[in-house]
Amino acid sequence: MSKIVVIEHLTLDGVMQSPGLPDEDTRDGFEYGGWAEAGNDPVMMKVQSKYMSSSWSLLVGRTTYEGLANAWKDQSRDQSIAKALSNVEKFVASTTMVEPLPWENSILLKGNIPETVAQLKKEHNKTIVIFGSGELVQSLMQHDLIDEYVLMIHPLVLGKGRRLFLGDGSLAHLKLVDSVTTDTGVIIATYRTVLEQ
Repeated sequence: MSKIVVIEHLTLDGVMQSPGLPDEDTRDGFEYGGWAEAGNDPVMMKVQSKYMSSSWSLLVGRTTYEGLANAWKDQSRDQSIAKALSNVEKFVASTTMVEPLPWENSILLKGNIPETVAQLKKEHNKTIVIFGSGELVQSLMQHDLIDEYVLMIHPLVLGKGRRLFLGDGSLAHLKLVDSVTTDTGVIIATYRTVLEQ
């Protein structure tokens, strides 16, 4: 049995869209891409690398998979991160992609994604980490499949953009288990899901 850990960059108003690059995700005319770049900090990298250096697998949706592949398949960029992402087992949730997937160690998930991920969670023996992949995360949240959230909350309000937590009436109880503030003012808060109150 494994646990699913979501690692996300968020603004104070909950926006998660396009944190890394200007053209990462321009859906709905979003023009603030790359907003998280100013908050990059060694503390942030240390927290993320804690999950990437342990026994882990990556779970992503199609958009995030394609963005990561484009950014990190070239191992000359940052060799330690590129190597970790290339070597890790990658599960890809997509209804439009077909095998073989273009990035090594990639497995396409088929069928009903929440059911497939629930089964994967039961059978897998490594921590399953999700970066980005907002629609996938929201789908898994509705089925109580997320165990932990590592939220990197940037001191920024954008006023628009796709958000991690939707106003759809879903109830979730979370327990703060760790927090650290970086030199750039980013609060990295780690929450565990509490299934019953």
